[in-house]
Amino acid sequence: MRPSGLELADIFRQLGPSYRASHSDALSRGQRRVMGAIERCRTAALGGHVEQCDACGYQRIAFNSCRNRHCPKCQALTRAQWLEDRRAELLPVEYFHVVFTLPQEIAAIAYQNKAVVYDLLFRATAETLRTIATDIRHLGAEIGFIAILHTWGQNLLHHPHLHCVVPGGGLSPDGQRWIACRPGFFLPVRVLSRLFRRLFLKMLQQAFAAGSLKFHNALAELAAPGAFARYLAPMARTEWVVYAKPPFGGPERVLEYLGRYTHRVAIANSRLVAFADGQVAFRWKDYRHASRQKVMRLEAAEFVRRFLLHVLPSGFQRIRHYGWLANRSRAAKLERCRQLLDVPAPVPVPADEPVDYRDRYQQLTGVSLWECPHCGRGRMLCVETFQRGALPRGPPEVTT
Repeated sequence: MRPSGLELADIFRQLGPSYRASHSDALSRGQRRVMGAIERCRTAALGGHVEQCDACGYQRIAFNSCRNRHCPKCQALTRAQWLEDRRAELLPVEYFHVVFTLPQEIAAIAYQNKAVVYDLLFRATAETLRTIATDIRHLGAEIGFIAILHTWGQNLLHHPHLHCVVPGGGLSPDGQRWIACRPGFFLPVRVLSRLFRRLFLKMLQQAFAAGSLKFHNALAELAAPGAFARYLAPMARTEWVVYAKPPFGGPERVLEYLGRYTHRVAIANSRLVAFADGQVAFRWKDYRHASRQKVMRLEAAEFVRRFLLHVLPSGFQRIRHYGWLANRSRAAKLERCRQLLDVPAPVPVPADEPVDYRDRYQQLTGVSLWECPHCGRGRMLCVETFQRGALPRGPPEVTT
């Protein structure tokens, strides 16, 4: 438990009704849905069950979770299962981390056109990596990679960027060789940056011509073709931020990294420090000053506004796979990569009967949700369930 014990849900439950009333015209249906889900998560509003230890009789209430992907408390099992699936796909090669970032001027357009522009970010990034990788002057191979969208910075402002995790090599055009990149070096960042800029701006202009972009408030004038062209013109001359981090220490470090970055929300409960006097304080890293840990204090309404900046369009896929890791060809091409690298295929796990989610969580993480927190010996078993909006028949009694 964190020293403060503060959770995002605590802030939303206290501030949510007044915030919705005062921002009724600005909130989207998706943002309202996220607020409501987080407020109700792990409360009687979603129902739940009562557990009792089969050794000491200790009882506790377990309320149901909201399962919303923006909730900081509802991603653990989903993340653990996703990581287990990725474990079977790892190869014994260097892995690289490449980040593609949109300039702030484009991020402003992206906020008003999330589904369209975020999709363009994925498409331009994927085409950039695959084009440069297949170029014989650089790698000359078909690569596979995972791209993960983040829309926030440490200060919770809108900062859309893609994290790409890429094995250091790929399949030759004829599929007969594994072509490895140079040790410690994947692809030239400047070349990636300039192609990414050109491709993205071309795609954005096509989206504008097709009438796919909408502009409101401060950007309303961009609806005119001339104004839109003038707005984008400087973007074609500035350097766009694309950077590659040093390679990971090995495939297992890739999983460790992915565990931190996938199924992540704009702010974790662990970063919250205090909620008092109408302000929210939270920890953040100031990357402009050697990643120093600092505490930022915001008016509570501004904190909620910043969090809601990052609510994704309904059904939008923020983790995508490309190249020989794409879903349609993953099995066959991964097998070919293993053959060329002389790596045995992972042993398939027998398909057992469906297990309780707590069994699956323990299998994936090694952490037991069954163990009694009171005596440490018994198992917590369900003795009563209750529906949404109800409460247990009586308050759980602790028996020692």
